[in-house]
Amino acid sequence: QVQLVESGGGLVQAGGSLRLACAASGRTFSNYIMGWFRQAPGKEREFVAAMHMNGRPLYYTDSVKGRFTISRDSAKITVYLQMNSLNPGDTAVYYCAAKPPNLRGVTQWDSYDYWGQGTQVTVSS
Repeated sequence: QVQLVESGGGLVQAGGSLRLACAASGRTFSNYIMGWFRQAPGKEREFVAAMHMNGRPLYYTDSVKGRFTISRDSAKITVYLQMNSLNPGDTAVYYCAAKPPNLRGVTQWDSYDYWGQGTQVTVSS
């Protein structure tokens, strides 16, 4: 059974940091693309960042460039999202997702086959 389990969400003040983790199990993800998406209340699910589990390439949506960093621990089959300089606009449920290793649709949520349950990130002003 394929599972993606996110952790690390919480409440933080503006300017603070959080690190999200996504632990993958149930199949071989070594050549998959892992992505982070987020969804705020009343808004569509939005792409945040993505990477190959082999470590490259890296993609970020413009609003998080320079503030967020996606990385992975291939031995632990875990993907991380380090989020710095958080602002209230980053408040959302953050989801981890996995897709086959082609770049088509890498920023589109409906291209991903597997999803985690989501973790809430709330940034107070």
